[in-house]
Amino acid sequence: MEKGKTLNNLMEAFAGESQANRKYLAYSKKAEAGGNTNAAKLFKAAAYAETLHALKHFEVADKVRSTPDNLKDAVDGETFEFESMYPGFIEIAKEEGNKAAVQTFTYAMEAEKVHAKLYKEALENIDETEEVFYYVCPVCGNIEKSVPGKCSICNADGSKFIKY
Repeated sequence: MEKGKTLNNLMEAFAGESQANRKYLAYSKKAEAGGNTNAAKLFKAAAYAETLHALKHFEVADKVRSTPDNLKDAVDGETFEFESMYPGFIEIAKEEGNKAAVQTFTYAMEAEKVHAKLYKEALENIDETEEVFYYVCPVCGNIEKSVPGKCSICNADGSKFIKY
């Protein structure tokens, strides 16, 4: 694809639609907790629609490559986050005394280390045909290949992990 304004617009739209997806999921969770079932369902439906938009923009921008290339890109992205992005965010949050931000950034940073390792492992075993299952901590986003007793990052109970 030619570089230009359209590519920039596709990537901006991808970012915006991706953020809308997560925002609407957060709104849905809040509506659900408040007993507003219809609003919660609408937010979930809209989140899914925003995901469809984001995926199509990303595809049209020619950003989806071969699986090995995508795994390498994922390793690079996760590594950037835990080596560069989150350490700076944590320092600023500490300076500003925002303990909740320090915690969420720290959990994410530690989980990103695990994600990068798992992506590298998947790349090294790209031709493996035996099915692997992954278990995600719903608190911090840590991923394990088996259900732990407790999350190694945030100590959440392993029974809460979500299987993929």
